[in-house]
Amino acid sequence: MTKTIYKILMFLLFVSCSKNDNDSTPIPSQNMYFPPLTSNVWETTSISDLKWNQNAVQPLLDYLELKHSKSFIILINGRIVLENYFNGHTASTNWYWASAGKTLTSTITGIAQQENLLNLNNKVSQYIGTGWTNETLAQENLITCKHLLTMTSGLDDSTDDVNPVNLIYKADAGTRWAYHNVYVKLQDVVAKASGQTWENYFNSKLRDKIGMNGTWVQLGANSVYTSTSRSMARFGLLMLNKGKWENSTVLNEAFFTEATTTSQNINLGYGYLWWLNGKSSYHLPQSQLTFQGSIIPTGPNDMFMALGKNDQKIYVVPSKNMVIIRMGDSADSVNLALSDFDKVLWQKINALYQ
Repeated sequence: MTKTIYKILMFLLFVSCSKNDNDSTPIPSQNMYFPPLTSNVWETTSISDLKWNQNAVQPLLDYLELKHSKSFIILINGRIVLENYFNGHTASTNWYWASAGKTLTSTITGIAQQENLLNLNNKVSQYIGTGWTNETLAQENLITCKHLLTMTSGLDDSTDDVNPVNLIYKADAGTRWAYHNVYVKLQDVVAKASGQTWENYFNSKLRDKIGMNGTWVQLGANSVYTSTSRSMARFGLLMLNKGKWENSTVLNEAFFTEATTTSQNINLGYGYLWWLNGKSSYHLPQSQLTFQGSIIPTGPNDMFMALGKNDQKIYVVPSKNMVIIRMGDSADSVNLALSDFDKVLWQKINALYQ
């Protein structure tokens, strides 16, 4: 009997040690820290405190600099572990989020819903009027706010121009996933529903509540956010804490959970403008192909991500109480939201704690 129990225990130990290190490596437990709203002071924790591998730090930094990075931050439990700037960039320099900023629009849409200003299931035209697309009225009225959040509007994605003449029917809303800038119409929805400008509502309901800096810049039809890297890290920390900043609820947890969970059955790797790792399949921008496996196979399976052009990144890893920020120029010649850079970067991050 004793021998049998011993064999079982040894088997369980073997299985435990054989798990994917990306998911099983523990991070020392600490209380969650939130930096002051109006101060540059930010608590830190060291590589040695975490019992990480100091020898893996320099190869990671060398790779980041080689790949045209401007900033890189790792937070554990809200505290800065690594904060590095490259190529003339500084802690006070603003940089664009590109499509990583879609997650800001998602969050503000959730805040507007919790204030009963809008309902995700209502049609977009209820807020901004009809004729905002080039579709028939019946086709246009199929498109809800949730379809914009999930990239399932059914509009032709061959152009990112969101002028009505270019918003052309491709499929019924909800039946096709395609990455499209039409999500920016949610900013118009929020402005109409709140009776404020998009930026004023954003600043009062999100930016100022978590101590971010930054502004929205209009680039053609798209609205792009620019801020310091620490401001991006503050937003990542808010999302790591499920929409709460310390004891204050900025975004309710119900919406947070929906936003960071598969939002439709076409692209399993997509929530409400958030990318989701660890799913069985995913789609990429400008493609109708289904790719099998996890988006970043070297990254943690529970990670959710804000990914922007030229490799702007927010990685949030709940199992490790971790937020990672990368800002910069394109790491490689591929300028989409996702590139091989993510895979190699995570190999080097994993080396810190394996």
